[in-house]
Amino acid sequence: MTTGNIASKKERKSRRNKPVDENAPLLPKRQEDAGFDEFNGASFTGAVFNLSTTIVGAGIMALPATMKVLGLVLGVSLIIFMAFLAEASIEMLLRFSGAGKCASYGGLMGDAFGKTGRIMLQVAVLINNVGVLIVYMIIIGDVLSGTSSSGSHHAGVFEGWFGEHWWNARTFVLLVTTLFVFSPLACFKRIDSLSYTSALSVALAVVFLVITVGITIVKLINGSIAMPRLMPDVTDMTSFWKLFTTVPVLVTAYICHFNVHSIDNELEDSTQIKPVVRTALALCSSVYVMTSIFGFLLFGDATLDDVLANFDMDLGIPYSSLLNDAVRVSYAAHLMLVFPIVFFPLRLNLDGLLFPSAQPFHQANTRFALVTIGLIALIFLGANFIPSIWDAFQFTGATAAVCLGFIFPASITLRDRHNIASKRDKILCIFMIALAVFSNGVAIYSDAYALIRKNPSPRE
Repeated sequence: MTTGNIASKKERKSRRNKPVDENAPLLPKRQEDAGFDEFNGASFTGAVFNLSTTIVGAGIMALPATMKVLGLVLGVSLIIFMAFLAEASIEMLLRFSGAGKCASYGGLMGDAFGKTGRIMLQVAVLINNVGVLIVYMIIIGDVLSGTSSSGSHHAGVFEGWFGEHWWNARTFVLLVTTLFVFSPLACFKRIDSLSYTSALSVALAVVFLVITVGITIVKLINGSIAMPRLMPDVTDMTSFWKLFTTVPVLVTAYICHFNVHSIDNELEDSTQIKPVVRTALALCSSVYVMTSIFGFLLFGDATLDDVLANFDMDLGIPYSSLLNDAVRVSYAAHLMLVFPIVFFPLRLNLDGLLFPSAQPFHQANTRFALVTIGLIALIFLGANFIPSIWDAFQFTGATAAVCLGFIFPASITLRDRHNIASKRDKILCIFMIALAVFSNGVAIYSDAYALIRKNPSPRE
């Protein structure tokens, strides 16, 4: 597919010098080519919110549990370290994109590794994003309608408010959410059109953080919070190996690489993309650190793998039930608004994979609609009829995510087709690949072990 995004003479210099990739599955920058309403480029603020929303998804709820394993000092240090590592990998992508005149991640992989590289990137985006979106929809269903997947029933927010009715059953709630929230937001052809919903999504994540901080301060004042563990508690080999189970959570916390080029291509001033990336990473790492510290302070060793589940009990303060509902509803709304940002590159890469030589995606309204409807239907069915898919995508999602965030950028740099990589770059890339492979191994082993423990052999 082509982009039809050759810049006009009247455009600003920074936009005129933007590299063009004729085979990149990206949207055009020109209003004349696309037939859009007048669009002069995305703002810095809008780009920051879109990238931040890509980063902050469901993973934020797993971070307090990493503090329980690592302790506050080591845990917070690793969160900050991973932010710097993510920034380094994105900088490599942007630098090599400029050298190779590539306007998309897929185009960059194609420049480095040919058609095979481009297809590998597109498949990784499909695996990662489909898995993430199904998990998001499962969580939204659990929060609003409840779940019995663990063997015991946990009432959803609607069931707690109104009792059990047909209209607040899981399938119906997700159908309404899909038709009236996901579908309209998925119809936008520019990612900048989602900047306001992204800002609201980030605000909802902050709401969760503010409520958590407020509850923690109240409990600190009344003396009901114990001193948190600052360092990991390693007493034997089992507790030592348990430290490494946190690596996949931390490694995938900042995966946003599949949206960087789309956001870059729509910026009014493309020289701002690096400040956009740094600002978004600083904002998200601040939210991550605060959530981790105060979530662990609040629940201590009782912190669950998904801290949201801790807000399903009495918090021991006034208005506990109201605060629990506020946290759960704000989080569900946050995921609803994250959905279209993650869906955007999923649709583009699927179209690029299936129709690489077709006319530009933005001009083919029928194809755009069919791909959109097909993907949303697939995600809806997955969330409703295979809720155990969470386990399956812990394998595929974690693997694809680290490929997108670290293995592919590092491989492009080590390939160094344009001879611009320094020795420091290559050493860092070797470290990133080793970390990614190790985190994958740990994730697959720990998930396989958990599944075996959950479903023992009949002979045992």
